[in-house]
Amino acid sequence: MTQPAATLLDHADPCNASTKTPWRPATEPHQGMPPLAVDGAQLSFFEFWPMWAFYPPIAIYAAGLMLRYRSILLPTVANPSFPGGGFFGESKADILKLAVKHAPEWVAPFVKIDSSAELENDLASECDAALDAMANANITLPIVAKPDLGCRGAGVKLVRTRADLQAYLAAFPRGACLVLQKLVPFEGEAGIFYVRHPSEPHGKIISVTLKYFPYVTGDSMRTLRQLILDDPRAGQLPHLYLTRHADKLDSVPAAGESIRLAFAGSHSRGAIFRNGTALVTPEMEARFDAISQSLPEFYFGRFDVRFADFADVQRGTGFTIVEVNGAGAESTHIWDRRTGLFEAWRDLMRQYRWLYEIGHANRKRGFKTMTIKDFIRGYRREKFLTPQYPATD
Repeated sequence: MTQPAATLLDHADPCNASTKTPWRPATEPHQGMPPLAVDGAQLSFFEFWPMWAFYPPIAIYAAGLMLRYRSILLPTVANPSFPGGGFFGESKADILKLAVKHAPEWVAPFVKIDSSAELENDLASECDAALDAMANANITLPIVAKPDLGCRGAGVKLVRTRADLQAYLAAFPRGACLVLQKLVPFEGEAGIFYVRHPSEPHGKIISVTLKYFPYVTGDSMRTLRQLILDDPRAGQLPHLYLTRHADKLDSVPAAGESIRLAFAGSHSRGAIFRNGTALVTPEMEARFDAISQSLPEFYFGRFDVRFADFADVQRGTGFTIVEVNGAGAESTHIWDRRTGLFEAWRDLMRQYRWLYEIGHANRKRGFKTMTIKDFIRGYRREKFLTPQYPATD
């Protein structure tokens, strides 16, 4: 039986646009989320393995699917309306634009900004133009800024003030595009993975990842550095948090003060992931099926959503989509500390099997895969830009 999520106590916007204090919820951490269990092991033994150690079995399985279906880039037709199926190097803005067009009531407003190829000492004007674009879209500060091209939370920042925005633009690689999106000011965040075969009338949710943002609580005695190092989980991952909070590490938080250690809902950037697949309800699945079917030729991907109360999401309401990931999305529930290594591999292999089956069906319907040349161009572009993005919050 599904357990209801905790109720959000205060719906006020937690961001103060005039301060530089850490972003935090209005009252308590993890509001609106199912209770976060913190007993037992804090990490799975493979949770932060390097990619070369974790993914070889998945790569071998995917190679077998390529041989079976006689196509390397079959995933690029899994979602024919997405650039390259959303497999790699896709524009976040192009996909969000499609979602806003067909399901506007469910998607956070955004604007796409093309940074000037040459700054020419006119950063203030570029910032003014970005603010004008936001105003035209009825978006006001604070906002979330992120690269248009990128993954795993690279370059995601909370922008509170005009000065923050100007600093973000100054640090952003010239000639690249970025997305400025309305902040959904709630603690609740989840990844909802949806799959539908083109021949089937309805799809299903195959994975739900509940995303919890790590906190430490002050005691008026220890510095922020010591609080992080003493925390059962954060203390095992100091490289994810110490640099991000370098300017505050020697401060001593007041007793009871909650300090949020990460803003971006990315596992590799420090968010805590839990498997919430068992919490899917018929109402929730029906809602995401309806939204997915409203997007033309969308069959496979993950919705990243924010909400005030997960119980509302289970009722099929009360959430906002902040990103739609296509064929390159991952069933991120595998990074739950209680997921076993073979279980994680099994779930990813199942995901890839469905991906290739959907791509195969769409190819039979006449859709063409991306060319190797275009794929390599997009891959190189993203790999070139990612190290240049501003540091993730």
